[in-house]
Amino acid sequence: MSSFFRRQQNDQGDDTDEDNQVDPELRLRTTQTAHSTISESIRQENRRAARRRKSRKWGSKGLFKSKHQRTVDDDLPRPTEPLEAPQDEQPGGPQRRRIHVNVPLPLDLVSSNGDPKTDYVRNKVRTTKYTLLTFVPKNLYEQFRRVANLYFLVLVVVQVWPIFGAAAPQVAMLPLVVILMATAVKDGVEDYRRSTLDDEVNNSAATKLGAWRNVNQPKDPRTWLEKLLGIGSAPDRVTKGVRKLREKEAAEGKNIVLVKNDSESVTSPNGQDGTGSISESTLTGARQRSLEDIQSVGSHSFSLDQTHNYPPIPGDPLATSAATLQANVKDAIEQSGQFGKGMGYSTTSFKSSIKTSGGILGVVDWSRQVTGTARWERTLWKKLEVGDIVLLREDDQIPADIVVLSTSDADGLCYVETKNLDGETNLKPRRSLKATSNMTSEEDIEHSAFILDSEPPHANLYNYNGVLRFRTRNGPSELGLGEDKMEPVTINELLLRGCTVRNTNWIIGLVAFTGADTKIMLNGGDTPSKRSKIERETNFNVIMNFIILMCMVVLTAVVNGYYDGKRNTSAAVYEIDADVSSSHVLNAVVTGVSCLIAFQNIVPISLYISIEIVKTIQAYFINQDIDMYYEPYDTCCVPKTWNISDDLGQIEYVFSDKTGTLTQNVMEFQKCSVHGVAYGEGVTEAMRGQAKREGRSDLMSPAEQARKLEAQKEEMLQKMSKAFKNRYLRPDQLTLVSPQLADDLSDRSKPQRGHLIAFFRALAICHTGKIILYCKGADSVIYARLAADHDQELKAATAKDMETFANGGLRTLCIAYRYLTEEQYFEWSRTHDAAAAAVKDREDEIERAAAMIEQDLHILGATALEDKLQEGVPEAIETLHQAGIKLWILTGKVRRPTAATGEGLTRIFVGDKLQTAIEIGYSCNLLKNDMEVMILSADSQDAARMQIEGGLNKIASVLGPPTRDTLQNNAKRSFAVVIDGDTLRYALDETLKPLFLNLGTQCDTVVCCRVSPAQKALTVKLVKEGRNAMTLSIGDGANDVAMIQEANIGCGLIGLEGSQAAMSADYAFGQFRFLTKLLLVHGRWSYQRVADMHSNFFYKNVIWTFAMFWYLFYNSWDATYLYQYTFILLYNLAFTSLPVIVMGAFDQDINAKASLAYPQLYRRGILGLEYTRAKFWAYMADGLYQSAVVYFFPYMVWFPGNAVSWNGKTIDSLADFGTTVSVAAIICANIFVGLNTSYWTWIMWFVTIGSSLFMILWIMVYSAFESVDFNNEFILLFSTVDFLATLVLTVMISLAPRYLYKYAARTYHPLDKDIVREMWVQGDLKDRLGLNHRGKTNSRSEKLSLFRKHHLSNESEMELPTRGVYEPTMNRSPVEPQEWAAPKDNSGATLNPIQPPTSHNRADDGRPLTPGSPAADNRYSYYAASQLPSPAPTPISPEPPRHMVATPTPQPAHLSPSPYDIRPPFHSAESSRASHLTEATYTTADEWVEVDQGSGRATPHAL
Repeated sequence: MSSFFRRQQNDQGDDTDEDNQVDPELRLRTTQTAHSTISESIRQENRRAARRRKSRKWGSKGLFKSKHQRTVDDDLPRPTEPLEAPQDEQPGGPQRRRIHVNVPLPLDLVSSNGDPKTDYVRNKVRTTKYTLLTFVPKNLYEQFRRVANLYFLVLVVVQVWPIFGAAAPQVAMLPLVVILMATAVKDGVEDYRRSTLDDEVNNSAATKLGAWRNVNQPKDPRTWLEKLLGIGSAPDRVTKGVRKLREKEAAEGKNIVLVKNDSESVTSPNGQDGTGSISESTLTGARQRSLEDIQSVGSHSFSLDQTHNYPPIPGDPLATSAATLQANVKDAIEQSGQFGKGMGYSTTSFKSSIKTSGGILGVVDWSRQVTGTARWERTLWKKLEVGDIVLLREDDQIPADIVVLSTSDADGLCYVETKNLDGETNLKPRRSLKATSNMTSEEDIEHSAFILDSEPPHANLYNYNGVLRFRTRNGPSELGLGEDKMEPVTINELLLRGCTVRNTNWIIGLVAFTGADTKIMLNGGDTPSKRSKIERETNFNVIMNFIILMCMVVLTAVVNGYYDGKRNTSAAVYEIDADVSSSHVLNAVVTGVSCLIAFQNIVPISLYISIEIVKTIQAYFINQDIDMYYEPYDTCCVPKTWNISDDLGQIEYVFSDKTGTLTQNVMEFQKCSVHGVAYGEGVTEAMRGQAKREGRSDLMSPAEQARKLEAQKEEMLQKMSKAFKNRYLRPDQLTLVSPQLADDLSDRSKPQRGHLIAFFRALAICHTGKIILYCKGADSVIYARLAADHDQELKAATAKDMETFANGGLRTLCIAYRYLTEEQYFEWSRTHDAAAAAVKDREDEIERAAAMIEQDLHILGATALEDKLQEGVPEAIETLHQAGIKLWILTGKVRRPTAATGEGLTRIFVGDKLQTAIEIGYSCNLLKNDMEVMILSADSQDAARMQIEGGLNKIASVLGPPTRDTLQNNAKRSFAVVIDGDTLRYALDETLKPLFLNLGTQCDTVVCCRVSPAQKALTVKLVKEGRNAMTLSIGDGANDVAMIQEANIGCGLIGLEGSQAAMSADYAFGQFRFLTKLLLVHGRWSYQRVADMHSNFFYKNVIWTFAMFWYLFYNSWDATYLYQYTFILLYNLAFTSLPVIVMGAFDQDINAKASLAYPQLYRRGILGLEYTRAKFWAYMADGLYQSAVVYFFPYMVWFPGNAVSWNGKTIDSLADFGTTVSVAAIICANIFVGLNTSYWTWIMWFVTIGSSLFMILWIMVYSAFESVDFNNEFILLFSTVDFLATLVLTVMISLAPRYLYKYAARTYHPLDKDIVREMWVQGDLKDRLGLNHRGKTNSRSEKLSLFRKHHLSNESEMELPTRGVYEPTMNRSPVEPQEWAAPKDNSGATLNPIQPPTSHNRADDGRPLTPGSPAADNRYSYYAASQLPSPAPTPISPEPPRHMVATPTPQPAHLSPSPYDIRPPFHSAESSRASHLTEATYTTADEWVEVDQGSGRATPHAL
């Protein structure tokens, strides 16, 4: 048994120079052996004596180095050239990096001052846009990139000169300053939040090796200026952040002990066992440490006469034979005299013998002289550098990309969770390098020397190529040491930043990439700047207004120059010296600039900031929506990009990942096939959907099936408990239910028992004492590698079982095996090691090496796992289909290399079957029974072209030529495409992209299987740019980031699947089903609001500006202001801005429940009908008309000059007339916004009335003060009947056309939303949706709801029963968690819930449909008996439940996603005021009742 010693701590006061910056109480130490403790003590004494001599000679602060003074670099070995391998680098390309550990840099990598030439990026990550120094200039630059802001800046500068007739420039710049400051505050708050998150990450705690020289970094990283000023992080200083961290942890008294995991429990002196745990103990003194013994490699005692030893002895990493290694180790130990011949020995003692003899173990050379000062110390993430040695503990986040040197596991294994990278929750095994696996302490690291030859940083998450180079010398000759060696470094030895250490007590690693060079940062990249579609269209409107403005300016200047040039006019008498010069041209230019200032409001300066305010409020409402709150993760919908909320209402294509996005990413082992025998009794959702499509009724209900499975599970457990004991069994997690399996496993007389044992042994990778190759993957891959003499019946039986499993929506993998001889294994091992060490084409070399043994396989069986759908996915997809949104599912793939585990070698080939994807598509309503599914699977580009062209011909034969409007085509026939990744690669080629785009966009659904992240992004880009369509991508992992950022809108799921996708997305939420409300409610509202807001904004600027323009005809075109100048400044800032903002933030044309009940309303957004250029010009024309009314009507009133105020003063001044026009224009603008508002809240009432009252208040206050041109206007005007009557009539005449147009449109040509709104306000839509009316409660209607908790997948594809009888379905809402009970009539019979309408009484072009129109189709509707007219008697049948009978009613076909939609149809505006039934019938168990709509009479008929 090993002896336990504690390292002695010296307390002498002169031992301070290495440790002065670190409190030893805070250092994280590993324990040492007795030999190392004594050796370190001797070296410390020698160093102290040398320091005392140096101090006496040079003083305590000497500036020069003695020739006898030694540094850390002096103890480093000087390697010869073979250790520095030649580099194959492309000139100008990315350079490979060489990281030296205890090896000095070669001269070509060192600068003149002795520091490395290569500068690596810091580990500090900054995602903010600004810093304290760059915020003001950069933010101003960003804001003035907007043409409108630059335009107003020019106007402010121009108004500095009084020659242009402007008021004080301080007043003129006020609106621009307010806009700039408000935007800067918003940008600053957003950037501060990003900075807070960055600081939280950068200041996370990490553990690195301190008091140790990292030769890859300069001794002092500061610049000469920082050194001169004494600022920055000096090498001998501890920063404030690090000091606070260490003080905090010192108060907690934590200490870390590293122990290798062993199968034998070893008790340490303090009573703890050596299980590899990280011990934390309270420190009792300032200079004391809690030390425990290290079991460096393991205490597995093994016999020398065993044939196979496990785990292998971590000796020579390049040993070619286990038997040779064993013999060499035996000889070395016998020579050391520590054990007698034939006795058992431990690897711990073996390592001690190597240390005692000054030998080499891997990269550790115990003959090297070291300082012995290295200590583990706590630091921050941002302080880590390339080449640092770090210590990771369980549940630690990995701070950088790190190469694993050693772990707490005796085999060098460790486990990481990569959900932040790829969205997968299963743990990934990683392995330490063999040459470094014995490093367990600071002393081991100091004695090691090696070079990591690494490839440059790149974004590929699944590939890494590096080589560890080291030299062995002066070791025991029996072990074959004393040569330059190398070991390959792959992705299996690399830990990526952002992952989490799991099930591993500690890891020692080497930092390879930091900060922006890490893979997670390279994959994230810069978040693209996204602009909404309406914002891009706004530029056109602004340009049009600017062109109109310039036309007005040029016209004014030309006409004014003409009048100025005329002679003998009244200006010669009344306007003496009024011109700025004698030049008519110059006077015209000055007049034009003055007109530019006067008409500046036609280009709305406050438009952009108003939109920012509105979208901020919209983002807040999205974030606060309780229906999108997911309680298991305690998360709501988080908007990350606020300026694209209106794009949510225009999405035409949704691109979605499958695993983790549509599914729960929780795999359940449901079925298996072993030696041709299938096991498993579970029934999946896909199997139920398939049975319904085939019209089979042999399946039990879900409740009955669950009870049956529970009984079979109990039977299986009882049989298994009688046959054998399993202490690891967890009955609650048993998913493979098969009593037959228990019978076959218990019967020792059947050969099937042996096959089952071999099958499950392969799944668990159990050790059998033989060398076995296990392969699992897709059946196509495995079957191609089977032996030529394989049992054909077994192949056929297994293939049939896998096809059955795949048809049930299960993910299948085939498992095969092969026994290898030692000669075959070692031949492959040498080839594989050489391939793994290759710097170029490593992947190809490894594939060729794997092909050597991946042949002559034999089938063990197959597994079938179910990845269950998330809650509400089928209903969500069905709703999106009804809304006219097309879904493309892009399933990913992951490449996994060969993994060697003990005697077993496992090769995994990942890939889902196309049939599996198809069945999952059916189960989630992605594919429907009436769809024509086309499968594209080709092995060449020509074959892909033929299949794509064949699909196009098939569609054209049914639908005709492709059109932009596919809604009517979908009513004829719907198509779907399923394509695999290889075929997609051909389809995305430049020659086939147009064909594939035409094919995919004419289909309702496209499923792409086994698609790489790059292909996902290319597919999204193809549709977005090829069709100029609005796209949305949704995913859950880092492999979805590319397509998320490529789409117009990116959505990421928060939760178990990881956070990388959510971090890169524009919107993040918990479940896929929330997408329906995000699009159909919030997206549609946002699009409608922003579209109306833009139109009203341009309108109100036209009415204001053109009223001044009409005045030019009466003032010789000299740009005299009609309004008082403060009105010009405050018009957009205070008088008219709030109503438009409130409308953009709070308006709702229909309720959220109605939006979900009528998803077809969303199609107007897809077609872009709410914000068109025709609508823009219509509002501009309306503003032009109203500007003429508000000017000329008061002009005709005031022109006779008869108006007199109450105090006798006449109303005839320009201020009187201008105030009348301005008041009328402002009131018209505010009321006009009110007319276009659909949802009048108290806020809307307040701002609409309040804005006008504020304007009146401003007139009252401002005119009360003495001024040149605005005195007592409130007293003069508002006290006269003429003014008030003029104001009222002007407003009425101005708004009358808009009011009459809206009345006629909604009455005679209503849109779908108008009809739904009328049904909501005046009809019974609230009752049918189960909602209460204002001021009263309806206990019965509270039970009615569209939404049900439990769903039946793919109900809409059910075949219509015979005799026209239809069983209505009970759908569950994706946003309603409550369980709603079915209502009952007076007799107590249960009625089916009333479904809301799902289609419009309108064609795609906006024309209303009549019941007799050709576009109408026979549809089915049903109603409960209580909803019939009151004269109808209700039959009493207390026992049997009622079943509604579907009767045809007129319904437009293009709005019907399925020919069996049974929801009530739309009706015209006239019919919606009456009852919605033309005829209805219902049945009980023994009679059916016919109801006449005209008379309301019910006639019963016996069945």
